[in-house]
Amino acid sequence: MHLGLENKTVLVMAGTSGLGYAVVLEFAKEGANVVIFGRNEEKFKKASNNIYDITKNKPDYFIGDITNPDDIQLAVNYIVEKYRQIFALFNNTGGPPAGKFEDFNDEDWLNAFNLTLLSYIRTIRAVLPHMKKNGSGRIVNNASSSIKRVIDNLILSNTFRTAIMGLSKSLSRELGIYNILVNTVGAGKISTERVNYLDSIKAKKEGLSLEEFQSKNAKNIPLGRYGNAEEFAKLVVFLCSEANSYITGQSILVDGALTDCY
Repeated sequence: MHLGLENKTVLVMAGTSGLGYAVVLEFAKEGANVVIFGRNEEKFKKASNNIYDITKNKPDYFIGDITNPDDIQLAVNYIVEKYRQIFALFNNTGGPPAGKFEDFNDEDWLNAFNLTLLSYIRTIRAVLPHMKKNGSGRIVNNASSSIKRVIDNLILSNTFRTAIMGLSKSLSRELGIYNILVNTVGAGKISTERVNYLDSIKAKKEGLSLEEFQSKNAKNIPLGRYGNAEEFAKLVVFLCSEANSYITGQSILVDGALTDCY
């Protein structure tokens, strides 16, 4: 399938590791001009060099804080000045801390809101005028399988990931007239540092090693295994491509049928 991403410019938020890195790699394989946004220059250089070694397509990057609106706007300005357009945005960020309702105060909630939801809103606001000017665009907002079924001990994430789904659905209806397609993706048990962190908390409570816990947990997944980041990334890149011309307003899980929702 031809995805039509050659020389298209895409912005990937938090793309130096985990799911974000996998998405950058898949975009680079398709010949896109990829710009990674994040804070750590050493991670940028390592990710960019690794991807170049694999694809011979070197991702660009912009250093900034995802919770700082000025940094987001400066990144978009940089992209438009250098590449003249933005075709696709993959909104992505690390998750807020694990915990239950009584574990968190107002500051914790505000921090989670700024990181998990408001950063997405600000980035969409920054790229939107350029997508509208181009007459097309693709936005994919990363959430979690918790958008379909909440996950215990993740109340901050459950709250704001669900809000991301509502944001995406509303935007898909508002922006369809401009041929801007907006979707949400949610990862289930995909092997990443974030999943290992959350699983290690549960494993400790059960007196198991991480490996023992994940082996036991995988038996609850119909496919019998955790997913890998590449499997998640391929969906994101398709949704962000010209090959996707009619899928919008959807919330799609990559979870091996773990989540029993209808």
